[in-house]
Parts: sequence; C-alpha cells; structure tokens
Amino acid sequence: MHLRSKPWAKPWLEEHTDLVIDQTRAQEQKGHWQDLFDKEQPIHVEIGSGKGQFILGMALAHPEINYIGMEIQETAVAIAARKSFDQVGILPNLRYLYGNGSGVETYFEKAEIQKIYLNFSDPWPKTRHEARRLTYKSFLASYKAVLPDGGEVEFKTDNRHLFEYSLVSFMNFGMRWTAEDYTMDLHADADKVEGNVKTEYEEKFLAKGQPIYKIKAHF
Repeated sequence: MHLRSKPWAKPWLEEHTDLVIDQTRAQEQKGHWQDLFDKEQPIHVEIGSGKGQFILGMALAHPEINYIGMEIQETAVAIAARKSFDQVGILPNLRYLYGNGSGVETYFEKAEIQKIYLNFSDPWPKTRHEARRLTYKSFLASYKAVLPDGGEVEFKTDNRHLFEYSLVSFMNFGMRWTAEDYTMDLHADADKVEGNVKTEYEEKFLAKGQPIYKIKAHF
C-alpha cells in the first residue's frame, strides 16, 4: 500500500508525540517500552499497520494487552493515529511507531514483545524482490531477535502464493504450528474466525469473495 502524501501528516505527528514514536525515539526507548503504557502487560506489535483499523480494534477488544502499530509510511501512520485519536483519544494500551519493520531489533530488546502480527503484507511477487517480503528469512531473524522463545508470528493474507511461500519460509527457519493454528479459508472456519478483527484490506477482499489465509507460527 502506498498513500499519497498528506500536507497535514507531518505537523500532526509532531504535535502528538505522546501517541506516535518516531525512529529516533524508538531506538532510545529500547528496553523501556512498558514506560509508555499505563500498565505493564504483554506487548504485541503489528508490522505494517496501514490505516490502523486492526490495531485499534485489537486494543479496544483486549485492554489486557499493550499494542504498537508499526508503519514505515508517514501518511499511513498519521492517518491511523489520527483516526484512533479522533475516535477514542489516547488509549492506555495503544501506541504507534513510525519506523521500518526490517529493523525491529533496533527498537526492541529480546523478549520485550510477545507477539507480531503481519496483515496483508505486500506480496512482492517478482523473484528479484523476494528479500522484501515480510516473511523472508532476514525478517524472520529480526522477529526472533525480539520475541521470547516460543514467540508467535500471526500472518494473514489474501495472496495464496505469498501464503505458500511463507509456509516454506517458516518451515525452513525452524518455526512450527499445529492444525489449530492454520486455515486456508478463515471466514469459512467458524472455530478459527471467532474473535477475528478485520483489517481494511480484509473487508475489501471478503466483499470480492476471496478466501483469507491465516497461520500462527511459533519460533
């Protein structure tokens, strides 16, 4: 997803540093992310949070978990954070990180976060762009560096090729999952869809009748 630049985005972000943390502050925050939340509780991170529907929905549904929506695009993180702020103000368990998902280990200590979400990531279909896929081995190494032993990566996509590629990538990296952690059609599986929070893309693809693939893989 690439959004057209919004002239209001940068000044809005500069005025709301209590809600959105930029890359420089994020590096300084390493090891101390709990200080930004009202309560010390597990931290979950969505890498590539887009316009923020998923991470806001999760934060509202699970006040017992602290959430961070991570996004590399200035306009996207501004849209997500402003939408959240306009709807509910500053939630005690939700913050945004304006940063690059390829370097999560520069922002977080080992085991500082407990779970990572990857939702409808860019499939980068051309072979020469394989290393840009968020389930490529170098990204998995970064995730492992910040998650605890047994930490979880939850991945959802509408792209079957990317899903199949990701399964192989996870397997080759030594990650594991059970039948309960995996579905080839999330919204046709009543047991697995319970509690699911949709992203903007998910709603769009569902309206077209496309299946949603999902897996929870553990290190």
